[in-house]
Amino acid sequence: MFHHIVPLQVRYNDVDQQGHINNAVIMEFFDLGKSDYFETVGISVTPESDFTVLIVHYDVDFTGQMLFHDKMQVCTRLEKLGNKSLTLHQEVHANGKCCVVCHTILSGYSRSAHASAVIPEEIKERIRQYEGQ
Repeated sequence: MFHHIVPLQVRYNDVDQQGHINNAVIMEFFDLGKSDYFETVGISVTPESDFTVLIVHYDVDFTGQMLFHDKMQVCTRLEKLGNKSLTLHQEVHANGKCCVVCHTILSGYSRSAHASAVIPEEIKERIRQYEGQ
């Protein structure tokens, strides 16, 4: 179940020569969902905050086609919360049908130390509350 859903607006240049949404653009859709999710749970993606998260791995499965005039949204939810990392499950839906699934592992990161960092308890608690855990 997804609590976090962001509607997507497709631009003319998002479409490839076959009339499908370009695969590289789909990764941008996932980034939009992640950025909005992080803002909601209080993880800063701006340079003013020392703690942030960085993508260390993702895998993507394309399960359906998406076309220019489709009504699309990106759905994001927590899959796993660890000490220094978290895993997100995301889907892009077109006209109510899941067309792409992405699992992303992100590591906590300290900008000042330039190293991985433990996810602060206050952020973990906000994530748990948001996810209903």
